[in-house]
Amino acid sequence: MTINAEQLVTVYVKMRDARQKLQREFDEKDGKIKEQQEAISQALLELCKETGAEGLRTPAGSVFRTVKTRYWTSDFKSLKEFILANDAFELLEQRVHQTNMKSFLAEHPDLMPPGMNIDSKYSIIVRRGK
Repeated sequence: MTINAEQLVTVYVKMRDARQKLQREFDEKDGKIKEQQEAISQALLELCKETGAEGLRTPAGSVFRTVKTRYWTSDFKSLKEFILANDAFELLEQRVHQTNMKSFLAEHPDLMPPGMNIDSKYSIIVRRGK
């Protein structure tokens, strides 16, 4: 028995629908648990604050209070000038902007940045029939 493209697409769409349903169910249940966890995290943070403790030990487990700091800029042009002026390139992450590199290489096919690696592979996109 030969399987044709229509049969493969039909099964593929059914599988995708089933995965989306499972994902929605998971996200809903997981969201509720995350909310509960966040409430407990806040209560534990408050307990640490009230007692002046950086951590707590219980028979059920240990809690450690840490400080999480994030940095961002609302003026990237000024940040870029600062980085150049102070030779502080370590302040940036080392990654390539995928869309911009694709556009650059399309516009400059004879220019390849040293050390640039490219990995292309075929994939499929399946759209539901009417």
